[in-house]
Amino acid sequence: MKVLQKLVMTQFTTVANVFNEIEQISSRLVITQKLGNLFKILTPKEANIVPNLSLGVLHPAYVGTQFSLAEKAVVDLLVELLNISHAKIIAEQKKLGDLGLVAESFLVNSRSTHESKLSHHSTQHPKSSLTVTKVYEQLAELESTSGTGSTDVKAKLLLKLLQEFTGDINSIKLILRIISGKLRLGFSDMTIVDSLSYMLVDGKSLRAEIEHAYNLSADIGHVAEVAKSAGITGIRAMKITLGIPIRPAAAERLNSPAEIIARLGCCAAQPKLDGFRLQIHIDRKKIKFFSRNLLDMSDMFPDLVHAFKDFKVDNLICEGEALVYDESTGNYLPFQETVKRKRKHGISEMAAELPLKLVLFDILYLNNQELLSKTHTERRKILKALLAENSAESAHSKLNPEHTILLVDEHEICDPKELEKYFLENITAGLEGLVVKKLDATYQPGKRNFNWIKLKRHETGHLDDTLDCVILGYYHGAGKRAKFGIGAFLVGLFNKSTDSFQTVAKVGTGLTDAEWVELRTKCDKLQVQQQPKNVDCDKNLAPDVWVSPELVCQIRADEITKSPIHKAGQTAQSSSDSKLKQDPAAVGYALRFPRFMGYRSDKSALEATTTEELIELYNLQYK
Repeated sequence: MKVLQKLVMTQFTTVANVFNEIEQISSRLVITQKLGNLFKILTPKEANIVPNLSLGVLHPAYVGTQFSLAEKAVVDLLVELLNISHAKIIAEQKKLGDLGLVAESFLVNSRSTHESKLSHHSTQHPKSSLTVTKVYEQLAELESTSGTGSTDVKAKLLLKLLQEFTGDINSIKLILRIISGKLRLGFSDMTIVDSLSYMLVDGKSLRAEIEHAYNLSADIGHVAEVAKSAGITGIRAMKITLGIPIRPAAAERLNSPAEIIARLGCCAAQPKLDGFRLQIHIDRKKIKFFSRNLLDMSDMFPDLVHAFKDFKVDNLICEGEALVYDESTGNYLPFQETVKRKRKHGISEMAAELPLKLVLFDILYLNNQELLSKTHTERRKILKALLAENSAESAHSKLNPEHTILLVDEHEICDPKELEKYFLENITAGLEGLVVKKLDATYQPGKRNFNWIKLKRHETGHLDDTLDCVILGYYHGAGKRAKFGIGAFLVGLFNKSTDSFQTVAKVGTGLTDAEWVELRTKCDKLQVQQQPKNVDCDKNLAPDVWVSPELVCQIRADEITKSPIHKAGQTAQSSSDSKLKQDPAAVGYALRFPRFMGYRSDKSALEATTTEELIELYNLQYK
């Protein structure tokens, strides 16, 4: 008879201690190994929880985590928990900027004083036996509490939970940071992918397969649970799940129609639309919209939900671009108008004021059949037939106010001159340019490669394009800007190979006085006391105020230059596909004459321009 081994539940304190150790470590490899060793001792259910906790959330992005507990309420309960005056806590908060660190500071001092007065055997607090699962359940209960008087109920639940860990500094700090959204351990989900490989084989050899599973199912906790319970066999068997977003494919850049035809041969050219990229999931009339950074935006677009209600389909996953259009002219409006539709209140009124068109450009799943392995040409044919059955129209034709769902225009082109002509037609129509697609390419979730290529406005010898950069900190103002407390800000790009943000420009132009004030307000909400360890910055560029790398903005520059001080691209690796050419003597790359163009609230920091794209643009700009 087979004896079933009883699973040993992991105490929350164990996880908190490992996270505290990771916070002190700068080596990416050591962090990955420590996470991998932690995952080895977890149960499958705990493996679903801990990866999200390490990112400071309870749930994956498409679910979201929102505790809705005001900072003032947390300060008030810390007064009771720590028996410290309100004024002292506020003063320490202003100094440290993080209530988790505030609690740690007072608890460390309290322990030190206590130990100086009592013998060593009297100083130990009883260790909490609360497990990872139990703490997660209590945090989830706190999050879901709503209605009249919910703030008081939430505060009492949090105080009770913290009291369970009296004397356990790391656990209290971790819980407070998760509640306040300020747990920043300095790594992304890609480090977790590596750590799951370490969990299984003590190395990174399984990274590609685990990353593919994560690209199919954008829930790192679920991927970890499968890896824990079924190993690499379970990972390889993972499939698309309706209602869980697929990490979207992305396009590379080339500089001219001739280069595109030389690489792809005959290709499919589509207008490049500048709106909200949405992934649509339909499952028996249940309709969901996910943004490019995997946020559930279904409630924001009631007009689009209504347009799909009578769609003749059992289930469907497709992709499209949602744009505001002007009914009087039949033209699409700029992204700055479309972004006004991203809101939590007054949704119906704004839908009437700024109606959307949804232009579909790809299909990934239809009536229980996965379509990722089919070629672009095959997927286009399936999408076209589906929309014809549902009375949609081509987006290239004059817009019909009765049609909300459209099929993107597409031309199959084999000649560079013909591609250039089509490109200029779209530029003249006020669009950004083209996305050109390889006809026999399959859909590769989460990958940026030359199966899709962007062709945008450019001028030979100059960068006439915008980059989506991440704000890393700001500098105090001088002269006229002294009154704003901000005079310039530092931006960077994400380097996937090092899982870090590398500086690319110091920006001081492009904002009005009001916008400088707004930017400082946004940055101060993300302020951290020290340079984040996932930020790569020369000491001579260190800003006066560091911020957590979360806020994405659009930067335009005259060109990209090699830089002896900026770090962007310094460690980027060449690949056989992109064939990056990097001068070993160059420290990094920088933007010349950068200027602020606006925010990209539809993108997360990891969805911003990458250092690999930056080097591609550098290599292209002088061709």
